[in-house]
Amino acid sequence: MSDLLPFRDPSLGTAERVADLLGRMTVEEKVGQMLQLDARDDLRDHVLRRHAGSILHTSPERILEANRLTAETRLRIPLLVGEDCIHGHSFWPGATIYPTQLGMAATWDPALIEHVARATAEEVAATGIHWTFSPVLCIARDLRWGRISETFGEDPFLIGELASAMVRGYQGEGLSDPTAILATAKHFAGYSETQGGRDASEADISRRKLRSWFLPPFERVAREGCRTFMLGYQTTDGVPITVNDWLLSDVLRGEWGYTGTLITDWDNVGRMVWEQRVQPDYAHAAAAAVTAGNDMVMTTPHFYEGALEAVQQGMLEPEAFDAAVARILTLKFDLGLFEDPRLPSPGLDAVVGSGAHSDLNLEVARRSLVLLENDGVLPLGGAASLTSADPIRVAVVGPLADDAQTQLGDWAGGSGQAGWLDGQPREMITTVLDGLRAVDGLAVRHAHGADILTLEDDPLGATFPDGQPRPPVVVPAASDPRLLAEAVRAAEAADVVVAVVGDRIELVGEGRSTATLELIGGQNALLDALIATGTPVVVVLLASKPLVLPASTAKAAAVIWAANPGMRGGRAIAELITGAIEPSGRLPISFARHVGQQPTYYNQIRGQHGTRYADLTQAPAWTFGDGLSYTTVEYSALGLVSSTLGADDTIIAEVTVANAGSRPVRETVQVYVRDVVTSASWTDKELKAYRQVQLAPGESARVRLELPVGDCTIVDAEGIRRVEPGAFELLVGPSSREETLLSAAFEVVG
Repeated sequence: MSDLLPFRDPSLGTAERVADLLGRMTVEEKVGQMLQLDARDDLRDHVLRRHAGSILHTSPERILEANRLTAETRLRIPLLVGEDCIHGHSFWPGATIYPTQLGMAATWDPALIEHVARATAEEVAATGIHWTFSPVLCIARDLRWGRISETFGEDPFLIGELASAMVRGYQGEGLSDPTAILATAKHFAGYSETQGGRDASEADISRRKLRSWFLPPFERVAREGCRTFMLGYQTTDGVPITVNDWLLSDVLRGEWGYTGTLITDWDNVGRMVWEQRVQPDYAHAAAAAVTAGNDMVMTTPHFYEGALEAVQQGMLEPEAFDAAVARILTLKFDLGLFEDPRLPSPGLDAVVGSGAHSDLNLEVARRSLVLLENDGVLPLGGAASLTSADPIRVAVVGPLADDAQTQLGDWAGGSGQAGWLDGQPREMITTVLDGLRAVDGLAVRHAHGADILTLEDDPLGATFPDGQPRPPVVVPAASDPRLLAEAVRAAEAADVVVAVVGDRIELVGEGRSTATLELIGGQNALLDALIATGTPVVVVLLASKPLVLPASTAKAAAVIWAANPGMRGGRAIAELITGAIEPSGRLPISFARHVGQQPTYYNQIRGQHGTRYADLTQAPAWTFGDGLSYTTVEYSALGLVSSTLGADDTIIAEVTVANAGSRPVRETVQVYVRDVVTSASWTDKELKAYRQVQLAPGESARVRLELPVGDCTIVDAEGIRRVEPGAFELLVGPSSREETLLSAAFEVVG
């Protein structure tokens, strides 16, 4: 094969090179380009027989082997290498593992998250990976769902802000940058709204509801240049997303004009045959997937035979694959893979897990922590009862106080998706126990206190029908009197208890939704016993998602939520407890009081009867936007420049924010809009903007807020998003809680 062929000429434009190469390909080669296959399987078969266009779940050795095999093929088309690099390079030992996406969302800081994605891209690119399946744009509403930790929370606006930042970080200044990687917006669309929180089941969701809340974050990243979209597992109105023509053709490709590449989730095409049973065989499934506009088919090897059979049977024309293959080849040319396949870098050890990335990780961990309750015992160094010259005696208790791998959360090496990696290096991880032991002036005593769970084999067998392993069945551990007594003795001998409780990886992720939100195992009994000692108890909820704490925690001295805070999380938590840093995290998601309240989110539709169940309030324990500081912040004097506006105008408001306490603060000023009367049912208020301001003790600031009237929309009964003239309220404050918000009325005319 001559290198002078047009598709080998880097001086030509991408479109010209794609057209030339596409014209030289056989049907078999085109079908193969649409396959992304698991590199842990038979690489020779993938590359030489099936002509695979992409591989995932790999190692440098497998990448190099795949590259050698590609050189044996007729056209030597380079492979795209993908991986689930979700909050760091998930499956690379020694990579920087940041707080989970939900933890990062608690920072409410797009610039910081863009920095994380840029640093992650640098590590990922150095190891020969071109494509990350991140960020997740799903809206988290039913907390039973196992993948809550992968989301940015419950609010569409905040999700759009943070996901866009992550896309910019991954893709950098453009794909020609050797440190740029492909971002993936997933899971398109409505995947998180499955019934009962059960992963990948039917999402009973209307088109209007999709347009109202679930599609806007995706539209935003589509218009900002996210190069790939991943399709959800679920069905909607009986139609798998993989073949949902309205979503893929009418909305995504049509209304939004999206020209990027679509990839299925794991075996979506096969699942239509063996699980959802809406296709009789792989030929029909492949034909349906191609016709619907899918480009890359993840881990359905039989798509190759099925697609060729569909051509033979006349279900597909030989040219049916051209549009998909052209989009895949466009990615490869734009990445420059024909000139440089971007193999693992010889100097990758200087990039992966670098000191600069570790410093960034610590900053994100600090900013991700949310102080939910505090009776004044925190920070420890400033508590009047703990200011003697003697060391402060701290009992660090709980099953997660020193659990390094659980602290990292899902998609982190030890979380089960990568069989070749048991976990991240222990020396890179600072647990809560490690962090507190490193603080001068503390005398730390540790007690395990309780176990969480044991595991049993699934009675249905070790694998699913497609050969993937079934997760083992979780069995809650019984409370252990010996462990409990040891913890109580430590608490009684301490000035303060730090109780670290939460969930473990066996309760988190795909196929791991939970029927309950309570702490499992011996953890509730542990908290009850610790609080009963009368020693002040600081509860650290180290958990993948909001969980329900026992009633006894109403008497806890403080509650901190740490959403799987990554490798440096233990140091960050210790710094917050001792006052070395200020708490600044704000909830991106609401906490239920009971699992029976599901779904729990702040922007629910108006019109229900009352605010209670017969036996329980519907109010959350902590709501979207909540978070305390070590100072007192006061809001006053909200005013509008104009209270009568047209649809093309901008709302300009000012509010005074004052730090009335003795410590500095980073305050997140939140801006909500209420459309007073709407033509169709709508939420009572929605986040539309926010600003973060830093105030020294005693300082106040007049904060200017700007919001286009064009953002004050609803989706009407016809499914059209519009601004409706009439009365509105601008709501400004520290949280979505109604009692914390100042209100200013305005009217939209015309």
